[in-house]
Amino acid sequence: MDTPTPILPVVLSIAGSDSGGGAGIQADLKTFHAFHTFGTSVVTAVTAQNTLGVTAVHTVPLDVVVAQFRAVADDLPPAACKTGMLATSDLVRTVAEEIRSSALPNLVVDPVMVATSGDRLLDEEAEGALRTTLLPLAALVTPNLHEARILTGLPVDSVEDMLKAARALTEMGARAALVKGGHLDGDAVDVLWDGQHERVWRHPRVRTPHTHGTGCTLSAAITAGLGRGHPLETAVDAAVSFISRAIATAPGLGAGHGPVNHFAPVD
Repeated sequence: MDTPTPILPVVLSIAGSDSGGGAGIQADLKTFHAFHTFGTSVVTAVTAQNTLGVTAVHTVPLDVVVAQFRAVADDLPPAACKTGMLATSDLVRTVAEEIRSSALPNLVVDPVMVATSGDRLLDEEAEGALRTTLLPLAALVTPNLHEARILTGLPVDSVEDMLKAARALTEMGARAALVKGGHLDGDAVDVLWDGQHERVWRHPRVRTPHTHGTGCTLSAAITAGLGRGHPLETAVDAAVSFISRAIATAPGLGAGHGPVNHFAPVD
C-alpha cells in the first residue's frame, strides 16, 4: 500500500523548553504553525524561566533524548530540523550522532549560548563539541555576534567582520552561515554566506525590550521554509521579514524581555 503524501511538511525542533513560552521549543512550535508546517520536538532541557530570567535548568537524560529522536524519525520523518539549547557537551554529541544516524535533512543550527536575559545556556566544554560535531552537519548555522565571536575566535563588530565570520563558519563545515547583527549600532543587519554568494538584509531597528526568543523564532522560520522545499535564500528572506514584524508588533508581555509576536503575518 502506498504511503499518502503528507498534507503538511513535518519539521523538528531539538531544543530546550521555556516555561515562559517566548523561546525554545514553545517559540519554535508557534513559528512552525505560523509557516504552515507540522512541528515535532525533541526536548533536551527543561528550564524555569520568564521574561526576567532563568531560575532553573534540568537537562533531559540522554536515553530519553535518543528515544524522542527515534520516536519522531520512525513515524514522522522531518523534511527539515533545527537545534537550539543543547546545554552540555554530552547532549551536543548525542544530538549530532542521532542527526547523523537518522540522516535528518536540512539541519539549521542555532548555537544558543546565552539567553536574552544574560543567563548562560551552553557550558564552555559544549562549545567545542558544537564546533566539531554539529557544525559539519549544518545546512545553515545562525549565530548572533557574540556566538559568532566564540565559534570563530574572530572579532565581529561590523558588517565586514560579519562577512568574514560567516565565511569562517563555512570553512569549519557548515554549508552556509547567517550571522545576525541585531546588536550592532544603527540598522538591524543580517549577513548570509552560502559558500558562493553573500546577501545582506537591513531593517530599521525597533527600539524595544521585547526581543525574547528572536533567535529561536528566526531559525524556526528558516527551518519551516526549508521543510516546505524553498531554496535557502528564499527561506531566510521570509524568516527575516517575519521576525522584523514579530518584533515590531511584540505584545509587551511580562516585566522584562517580553516575547515577540508569533501572530505576525507571514509573507
